[in-house]
Amino acid sequence: MNAPTPLITQSIEAAIAATEPQVELVPEDAPFDPEQRQWLNGLLTGLSAIAASAAAASQEAPLTEMTVLYGSQSGNCEALSKDLRKFAGTQGFEAKVCVLDDVTPADLAGMNHVTIVVSTFGEGDPPDNAAKFFKALMADECAPLPATLNYAVCGLGDTSYADFNKCAEDIDCRLMDLGATRVADLVKCDLDFDDDYGAWKTAVFASDPFASASTGVAAGPIIDADPAPQFDKNHPFMASLIACEKLSADASAKCVNHIEISLAGGGEDLDYAAGDALGVWPTNCPEDVAAILNAAGLSGRETVTLKSGPARLNAALATKLDIATVTPGTLDAFEVDLPFDGAQILDLLGAKGPVDAQTLASALRPLQPRLYSISSSPKAHPGEVHLTVGEVHYDLQERACKGVASTHLGQRLPVGGMLGVYVQRSPHFHPPADDTRPLIMIGPGTGIAPFRAFLEERDARGATGKNWLFFGDQHEALDYLYRDQIDTWHADGLLTKLSLAWSRDGSEKVYVQTRLEQSAEEIFQWLEEGGAIYVCGDASRMAADVEAALLRIIASGLGADETAAQSYLDALASDHRYQRDVY
Repeated sequence: MNAPTPLITQSIEAAIAATEPQVELVPEDAPFDPEQRQWLNGLLTGLSAIAASAAAASQEAPLTEMTVLYGSQSGNCEALSKDLRKFAGTQGFEAKVCVLDDVTPADLAGMNHVTIVVSTFGEGDPPDNAAKFFKALMADECAPLPATLNYAVCGLGDTSYADFNKCAEDIDCRLMDLGATRVADLVKCDLDFDDDYGAWKTAVFASDPFASASTGVAAGPIIDADPAPQFDKNHPFMASLIACEKLSADASAKCVNHIEISLAGGGEDLDYAAGDALGVWPTNCPEDVAAILNAAGLSGRETVTLKSGPARLNAALATKLDIATVTPGTLDAFEVDLPFDGAQILDLLGAKGPVDAQTLASALRPLQPRLYSISSSPKAHPGEVHLTVGEVHYDLQERACKGVASTHLGQRLPVGGMLGVYVQRSPHFHPPADDTRPLIMIGPGTGIAPFRAFLEERDARGATGKNWLFFGDQHEALDYLYRDQIDTWHADGLLTKLSLAWSRDGSEKVYVQTRLEQSAEEIFQWLEEGGAIYVCGDASRMAADVEAALLRIIASGLGADETAAQSYLDALASDHRYQRDVY
């Protein structure tokens, strides 16, 4: 047996000196001679003493409490909050993760270390699960906060929007105005947020209030209920296209496709639930790449340096870079002003003229995946995932433009072609676990997607709860998506009620919110019976109009004012009986 090193010997001797006399831990019949057994007994006794000493030190220095708050519409902020909780454990903190709407400003007054990760939604608005907190924080009557509240805010947003990270900015400023102590500058992340978030996280725990509060004792392993999947945004699964079927009629003003994708070989990491979303990595249209290269005066064979390393320019433009969106960084790199609202990269190059390859690559932000509501139940279609995707087509200054992902799926990807995908979990946007609960689904246009999944799921589970679908679009003859399946469900009784709204088929425009108010009494009755309401679709118009209609319906049913109706709707949301998947 090799002799112990001097360092080990010294550690053991010191530990033994501080403990009870040596205990015989090695059995007498062990295959060692007396001298070896004596040495091993000393070693094991010393190691036990060291472990006991570390445990005692840990008990003497308990972890410092902190709270991680998040507001998330698509799930990114929630994922970062879980990462922050794990990192906090390595820094001597015991972190608790909460949705912003689960706390009040008054709750913050009793906290000492708080981090907030929040996205901006719509026109500078908070995400749905942060709206109640945001309203209370911004209210004139919100009480001051103590300076002992040490906080930092990280925002997720999109620099192509005018109200970039406005929600995070508003929360950060308001907390400071109320008297709390900002420990790190607000970081406003773009879609490619990993590096900026990482730098913010490091800065928070390096700040004096956090560093001085750290016990220096790392927490034990943190086991998440939902461990990180093998496939995610940065590590997608290469799936294959099974089918692409046009749902809308040729004469429709819209082109909506039913997409079927095989998940074979992905295993349980690609298991999804009805209500989840699928992240899809698109590639840019070759014609658009060629137009960019032509306008820049480049061949595409040039080598450029990306964050991931060197790449051939034409390959980077095809698969790595967003070749349409203009950001403030784009304008700085090109040293030009925005020629008109909504201008794209091609418009800037048209005004500026040729640029060198690296300048072009550095001016473009990374291409990002698109999230689509899943329109299938895994119980009805094992090994597959279905999407309902409207192709995006529009004119910009008399130039025809198109959506990257929607046309990649609908036009450029052949059957059998491969694409990167991952499942984005939606914690609460799932059919009710109680199969007897009445379910009201409001989803015009492609907003039908999750509700096709819900109904397939309820059918497969043999759910007995009533189902009511509100669906519509412009023309019944041209835009009735999944007509045969929906009509069959209605005829068979799975759909207890079906309310259709066609905005261009009559002299008056009829929308889903119109149909809601026409059935106000019955809607309220379903809610009183424990019904749940789910809304999917356009956030800026449809979802806002639907919520206004619901408030009027509730106020009428209660025989009360708007304030009481809002409280009722807030209670539904808190009970996860009012959920929205809006964009």
